[in-house]
Amino acid sequence: MIRSMTGFASGSGALTPHSWGWEIRSVNGKGLDLRLRVPDWIDGLEAELRKQMSGALVRGNVTCNLRITREEGGGALGVNTSQLDAVLEALHQIEARAMDAGVSLAPSKATDIVTMRGVLEQAPQVDDVPALSVALLAEFAKVLADFDAMRVNEGAALAQVLQSQLTEIEDLTGRAKLLAEQRKEEMAHTLKRNLARVLDNSDGVDASRLSQELAIIAVKSDVTEEIDRLHAHVGAARGLLGQGGPVGRKLDFLMQEFNREANTLCSKAQDTDLTQVGLALKAIIDQMREQVQNVE
Repeated sequence: MIRSMTGFASGSGALTPHSWGWEIRSVNGKGLDLRLRVPDWIDGLEAELRKQMSGALVRGNVTCNLRITREEGGGALGVNTSQLDAVLEALHQIEARAMDAGVSLAPSKATDIVTMRGVLEQAPQVDDVPALSVALLAEFAKVLADFDAMRVNEGAALAQVLQSQLTEIEDLTGRAKLLAEQRKEEMAHTLKRNLARVLDNSDGVDASRLSQELAIIAVKSDVTEEIDRLHAHVGAARGLLGQGGPVGRKLDFLMQEFNREANTLCSKAQDTDLTQVGLALKAIIDQMREQVQNVE
């Protein structure tokens, strides 16, 4: 089972008075590059997130965002006793002065006193940061699992594409082998004719030396090794896909080897049909290499 390096997942949760939203996304990368945007007032959160993500991921440029909002509001209502004492003392003084002045005042009511500034107040709400951190990490574990599942699903689809491309490479390589076999006799005749023509029209030419040179040309035009290595590379690539895990780097290196053999095949072809097969191989190898860039 292989994984794609591209993926996305999100999730949300709440713990009064906070609510939050997680988002993880990733694209291709040579290594593992984690970019986290999380509140710094939750101690240890970023370090724990990095630990979990590093344990689950191997390659990719991964961005993790956490957005936290807090409901406005306070705690329970309570009486500010010091303010109440000050208000009662002030009322007592006012009533005493009014009485001395012969002014009659209506009795004060509790509802009147409660409405006075500062007598009744709302206690500040204290955040339970440790509990919030636990809740956030629990939700993050689910989002990370969803993120990994998406990369696995993308990887399965990617593996099917790569297997199909390997089959096409295998078919083209078989075609190249058949064409190479068919041209052997013709190339041998061509070399013999060329040798005879040179010998007939040249004086003092060392026939053995000339034969050696023509033999070297024949060897240089032999594509047997390139075809054998292409078959071997197909087998190696299928083995990596079957092995699963983080095999992207190995597949990428193998694609370089595929491309090298296809280039050599084209340069040695000396045959229109074989050249066309070599060009078709280069095209499909290039397409496959683009897909391999997505493999973790």
